[in-house]
Order: sequence, then C-alpha cells, then structure tokens
Amino acid sequence: MATLTVYNRQGEQVGQVELDPRELAPRINKQLLHDAVVMYQNNLRQGSAKTKGRGEVAGSTRKLYRQKGTGHARMGSRRTNLRRGGGHCFAKRPRDWSYRLPRKALQQATRMAVASKVIDEQMVVLDAWGLEEPKTREVAGTLKALGLEGASVLIVTAGLDPVVYRSARNIPRVDICPVAELNALRVLRSRMMLITQDAVQWVKENWCRQPVAAAG
Repeated sequence: MATLTVYNRQGEQVGQVELDPRELAPRINKQLLHDAVVMYQNNLRQGSAKTKGRGEVAGSTRKLYRQKGTGHARMGSRRTNLRRGGGHCFAKRPRDWSYRLPRKALQQATRMAVASKVIDEQMVVLDAWGLEEPKTREVAGTLKALGLEGASVLIVTAGLDPVVYRSARNIPRVDICPVAELNALRVLRSRMMLITQDAVQWVKENWCRQPVAAAG
C-alpha cells in the first residue's frame, strides 16, 4: 500500500490518500506496455506518403539508344529509377498503419502504466483546482509550487474540465486528460502525473481490484 501526500495549489501538505499499485496491476508487464505504446503511435501515423513509380513520371518509353555498339552500358527508357527524374523502384503508396490490440489488454496496460507512476514516485496528488476562469498563470504557479516547473507533466482531472484545459494548454510539456480517457501512451509519455484527489478516488473505485474473501 502506497501513501500519497495530498497538496494544495500553494504546495502545502493538506492530507494523505492511500493507493495500492498491486490492486491496479499485480505485476508490470513491460512487453504489454511496449505493445500498447507502439499501437497508439502507429494509429497516429497519417500514412499519406506517396512517391511516383516508373509508370507515373513524365517521359517517353522509347529506348534511349540501341543495345550494343555504343560503348555505354545498356539503358532502357528515361523513366528508369537509375536516372535522375525517373520513377522510384519501390514507390511508396498511401497506407493505413492502424490496428487494435484486444480491449482488455489495453485496459490492463493503462492500469500498469498508472501503477508504475505510483511505484516510481512520479505521481503528485492535488486536492482540487478550484479555478473559476481560465488563467494560465494560476496553473503555472501551481506547477512551480509543487516542484513541477519545466518538467513534462500529465494533468489528470476527475472529469472533463474546460477551465483547467484552457488554463494549461499553452504551457510547454504539459498535457491534460480526464481520468476516464487515460491510456498507456499518455501516461508514459509524461514523466510526472499531477492528479486530483477526486480522480484518485475514481481510480480506486473503478480500477482497483476488490480483495477476494477467504473461503470458510
């Protein structure tokens, strides 16, 4: 069981919350985390790269000169990939790189990623944001008070919070995400996780395994 300190926006300790990483994931499977991250990164690829083949470039198909008797190496049309301006030998074509791993595997990978943040002491708990209007200066001041200034930080909220999103979106190396939309890539891409106390409670209620009662 890990005991996490709860801070306010001024960086003062205001309480504690318990979160057991073993209830999130009994063990950390690095291969599953790698597979999940590669899948998410592949799904972000546009796949729109294209080059022209020999049949698509402009130019005559006539043989440049006769096969023998010129003293030069034999040569076909000017569209060949051996000449400047010719088509590519293995031309690139638009391609869909996306694929999906099983849903339960991705869910488990997300829980493993969150558990790794707890184990590596890379999770900071905030009591609440309490922002009434978007102010980037307020979020930047909170990050500085918590010692997270300049670090790559994932801000996790209990639900969709437009005020926090609009306040933090312009800060370099800061990402914002509701807890229900977390995935392994978003968790592992940032070094630190700044999560609200309500989001921690959501994780405990929805992701932590309930202990199994011993058989009588």
